[in-house]
Amino acid sequence: MVSTFRKLARRFGFDISPFPGSAPHWERLIKTLSIHNIDCVFDIGANTGQYAQAIRTNGYAGEIVSFEPLSGVRATLEEHAARDPHWTIAPQTAVGAEIGQVEINISGESDMSSILALDAMAHERLASTRATTREQVPVTTLSSILEAHTSGAQTIFVKSDTQGYEDQVLDGIGNSWDRIAGLQLELSMQPIYDGQPDHLPLLNRLAEKGFRPHLVIPGYWSRHYGRMLEYDAVFFRD
Repeated sequence: MVSTFRKLARRFGFDISPFPGSAPHWERLIKTLSIHNIDCVFDIGANTGQYAQAIRTNGYAGEIVSFEPLSGVRATLEEHAARDPHWTIAPQTAVGAEIGQVEINISGESDMSSILALDAMAHERLASTRATTREQVPVTTLSSILEAHTSGAQTIFVKSDTQGYEDQVLDGIGNSWDRIAGLQLELSMQPIYDGQPDHLPLLNRLAEKGFRPHLVIPGYWSRHYGRMLEYDAVFFRD
């Protein structure tokens, strides 16, 4: 899976850091989950289940609930989860600021699909990430998810990989911040979607809620931009 992922990424100008397949990064993540007694992970933007498979393979034994809005990848996601009794696939939905409906731009590379459109520079430089079609999907909020999917869970961790929509995911927490023990967000150093914030306001927003970075994981380095575009950060309250 990892080698295929890297080949796809390099095809459209990304050089992958060690994150997707390097044991040290996954081991450090699992260690942080263990230290904070995480027993339920919300996998928002699951795609085909790569993240859930990786944390399970590297030692996380708790509950996983995956959320994936794209109908085209859900069959593969469900197949990957089928033999894991502690991995649940939620009904098809995006996660955002308000309950409703939204249209997703489906990229030629499914894990680059986003509710947001590529900005002009990314549209020019990252040709194979351009939307090839669109799909109308329902939207729920993290506040609603916390009500529906946390029966028996004591300590909840939220991973969000929503291609520039992280601020909307955070908006949907509402008054439920105290129910979340930790988060992992994909943060942008160089936004590539229209309306996407860069990492600084999101870091400040989480700091205001008492969350500090505990682990930083390098992400995509683009030769088309000549810089790293994004990274993952794991947050807990100190």
